[in-house]
Amino acid sequence: MNDLDMDFLLGAEDDEGRSGRRSKGSVKRGRRRRRRRNRGGFLAPLLAFIVLAGILGGGGYYGYLWISDALVPKDFSGEGSGEVMIEIKDGQNAVDVAEELERQGVVASAKAFTNAITNAGKSGSLQPGTYTLRKGMSAAAAVAMLGSDNRMLVKVTIPEGKRLSDTITLLAKQTGKPEKAFQAAAKDTKGLELPSYAKSLEGYAFPSTYEFQPKTTPAEMLGQMVERYKQTADQYGLKGPTKHGGYTPAQIITIASIVQAEAGRSEDMPKIARVIYNRLSSQPPRKLEMDSTVMYALNKYGTKASHADLNTTSKYNTYKYLGLPPSPIANPGEHAIDAALNPEKGNWLWFVATDPKSKVTKFASTEAEFQALLTEYRANGG
Repeated sequence: MNDLDMDFLLGAEDDEGRSGRRSKGSVKRGRRRRRRRNRGGFLAPLLAFIVLAGILGGGGYYGYLWISDALVPKDFSGEGSGEVMIEIKDGQNAVDVAEELERQGVVASAKAFTNAITNAGKSGSLQPGTYTLRKGMSAAAAVAMLGSDNRMLVKVTIPEGKRLSDTITLLAKQTGKPEKAFQAAAKDTKGLELPSYAKSLEGYAFPSTYEFQPKTTPAEMLGQMVERYKQTADQYGLKGPTKHGGYTPAQIITIASIVQAEAGRSEDMPKIARVIYNRLSSQPPRKLEMDSTVMYALNKYGTKASHADLNTTSKYNTYKYLGLPPSPIANPGEHAIDAALNPEKGNWLWFVATDPKSKVTKFASTEAEFQALLTEYRANGG
């Protein structure tokens, strides 16, 4: 077999793409072309690698910055400046607070705050309230200022036995809220969620010490007082229409309000309650004859009504009408409520504060004993 036949069988091609024998010159030219192609094939991947390395290198740099920012978030240094009011609402968690702090410029980033509060072990201890912080604070400083000691609160103490009108005046004075706003809120008995047996707020604005947020509305304040009453009532089983010793919860609170108004000392309350019950159950019927109810009707104060005062036709005049007055005459505290539910045993029908200065009260079962107590009362300047 000749060379031509062998090239044909092997499928050899010349530089022009035709099969056949190639000359020495054409072979040399082919080798040069292959070397040039080989050099071009090497350079192209090299250039692509260089470009890819540059892209990856730049991406890696910015990726590093992104990761660094995620792991070490932006944070201010120092205690900041100015003043920013931050309110933490019920149900908000640390993430919610962090976002609000970042939005108001208190901290540099929400992530810095969440990291700081987690490190401090206080993520679950944020208390609802209003706090004063500063702009540009470090996250750690912000966490420290969100402690319960730094909450802005208005503390109000309502003494036992205050009438509703006086309670409202005291609330307005100590909170700086308009008195008219409290008066309007007090009329909204449905909104205050009073017990079903309550005719008005009088008697159910429980006396205690309260801490209100600056943004708490008058209606919310009164609502908290009603809620505090309900908690106390629940402790004593004062629910719905259930009677206690033949008296409804509304009547029990009315009795407690009279006890509160008449007593000079808490230790006398159970005996005063017994006098009220003895008069209510007396046969033949006996009027309560409580000066405090008459004074309430006339919007006066004290426990000694004058003869002129006793002429009032108000249903609160227990010298004129049998039974209890229509509703409570004040807001009784827990001692008075307890006394109304647990009166001391005895057959007393009168009581007299024989020494107005010491507020000592003495009790009588007969008319003669009562007159003797009145004599003692007058001798002590009564």
